[in-house]
Amino acid sequence: MTVKQQTKKIKCVVWDLDNTVWQGVLLEDKQVVLREKIKDMMNSLDERGILQSIASKNDWDKAMTKLEQLGIKDLFLYPQIGWNSKSESIKTISESLNIGLDTIAFIDDDPYERDEVVFTHKEVRCIDATETDNLLDRSDMNPEFITEESKRRRSMYLAEVDRKLAESDFKGPKDSFLKELEMKLIISDAKEEDLKRAEELTMRTNQLNTTGVTYSYDELDQLRKSDDFMLLVVELNDKYGSYGKIGLSLIEMKGDKWNIKLLLMSCRVMSRGVGTILINHIMMLAKQNKKRLFAQFVPNGRNRQMYITYKFAGFKDVSKSGDLIAMESDLANIQQFPDYVEVDIV
Repeated sequence: MTVKQQTKKIKCVVWDLDNTVWQGVLLEDKQVVLREKIKDMMNSLDERGILQSIASKNDWDKAMTKLEQLGIKDLFLYPQIGWNSKSESIKTISESLNIGLDTIAFIDDDPYERDEVVFTHKEVRCIDATETDNLLDRSDMNPEFITEESKRRRSMYLAEVDRKLAESDFKGPKDSFLKELEMKLIISDAKEEDLKRAEELTMRTNQLNTTGVTYSYDELDQLRKSDDFMLLVVELNDKYGSYGKIGLSLIEMKGDKWNIKLLLMSCRVMSRGVGTILINHIMMLAKQNKKRLFAQFVPNGRNRQMYITYKFAGFKDVSKSGDLIAMESDLANIQQFPDYVEVDIV
C-alpha cells in the first residue's frame, strides 16, 4: 500500500506531425513518408493502453487525408491540427480525455515548440522527436500490467465520443438520456482475474480516488482472501459497448465497524452516478449486517468530487488527523438505485 508516485505513468502521447511522425513538411514538400519504425511504435503504445493524439500546426484537411493514407488516422483521439499554440492544443486534449497534464508526453522535433509547452505546462514531459528510439523502453511508458481494458482503451474512448455526440443532440432531461443508454452496472466481489485491472485502477485513477492510495497485485490478493476485508469491483456496460471494470472499493470489517478504506471510479463514468450507487450498496450491506459504517478521505487537490459524493450520501466528518478525514454514515439516508440503470449484484 503506497501513496501515488510523483512520476506517473504516461496516459497519452501527443505527437507533432512534420519531421516527427513523418519526414518532411506537409505543406512544403511534394511527398512526406512515415519515419522508420514509427507505425510499429504507435501500435505498441496502443496495445499497452496508452492513448495518442496530435498537436500540429498544419492544414486540418490535408493532414487528416495524409494520416488516412498512411493508415494511422484511427490511432489518434481529439487531434488538434490548426494554428493554435501547442500548449493550448495539449490543454484541449487533456480536457477532452479528462486526464491530467502530468500524464501526457509531447513529442516534437522543434525545440521552440517543446520549450513553449514546458513554459506553460511544466507537468508535461516533452521529448525530442530525434530521441524516440528508446521510447518504448521508458519506465513511464510501461504499465505494470496490460489488461483487457488496456487493449480496448482507445475503442472505449471512441465509444465515449459517440455517447457525447448523442448527448449533445438529445433533447430532454439528463435522466431521460441516461435511460436511453440502457446501462447495466455489475457489482461483484473481486476475483483473482480482476486483480490486474484493480491494481491498474489504483495506479491510474487520481481525480476520483478517495484516498490516493495504490495497492499492488499481491496486496490486493491478500486483502481479497482476508476475512477482515471486502474488495468490490464495478463493471459498466451500455448500448454503445463496455466501459470495462471502472470502479473499486475496499472495506475493512472489524467488530461492529466497517470502514471504507478506498473508493474510486474511472473518470469516464464521472457523470453516470455510479459512485453514488456503489456507496448506497455498501450502506445497505452495513445496515443489513447491523454494522456502523465509516469512510476515509484524503484530499489531493483533484478528488473533491468524491468528498461531495460521500456528503450527498449522508456521511459526516467525525475526526481529522493530518490530511486524513474520518467520516461516518448513520445509514438513515440510503437511496434506491436510479431507474435509468440496471444494477446486478453478483
